Amino acid sequence: MSTFQIHIVEKCKQNDRQAQMQLYNQYCNGMLAVALRFVGDTMEAEDIVQEAFIRAFSKLDQYKAEVSFGAWLKRIVVNRCIDVLKSKRQRLIELEENHLNVVDADYEGEWLVEDEITLDDVKEAIEQLPEKYRYVVMLYLIEGYDHQEISEILNISEVASRTQLSRGKQKLQVVLKAEKNGTRS
Repeated sequence: MSTFQIHIVEKCKQNDRQAQMQLYNQYCNGMLAVALRFVGDTMEAEDIVQEAFIRAFSKLDQYKAEVSFGAWLKRIVVNRCIDVLKSKRQRLIELEENHLNVVDADYEGEWLVEDEITLDDVKEAIEQLPEKYRYVVMLYLIEGYDHQEISEILNISEVASRTQLSRGKQKLQVVLKAEKNGTRS
């Protein structure tokens, strides 16, 4: 993180409104894109981003610059998105760790899709996955988090993260093949 960025964050810690606005303007569009990928609704994504900034500014004393401010804020946005999605369904996602087995080694390596399948096709297919797979697949493939980070965000074990990613990828491939063959479910 640049010294300029550290300076802005320090000013924000002192409730400097101009510095807060500067950080907001710097990260707002990127965080909105992240929230939109999760919730798919512009107004809801805007609300999530606003809430994430409010939370970030109120918790700045917890920010230790071990990661960039953007990465720290992105985690707040992702967590808020997941909270919103969970509450929308008015139930907590029960992650069935008790019968999750060891990950199939075949799916841990490189994962390829056919050339004619676009990123939009993949994103659309991800939306069709069951929740417990969708979140892990989105966090891993689209947001770039590793299994340790996913386990912290979703409050599951790393083994559960790996297993759900593996099973999610399998289901994703089935959905993509069905779409390619015109047998959309």
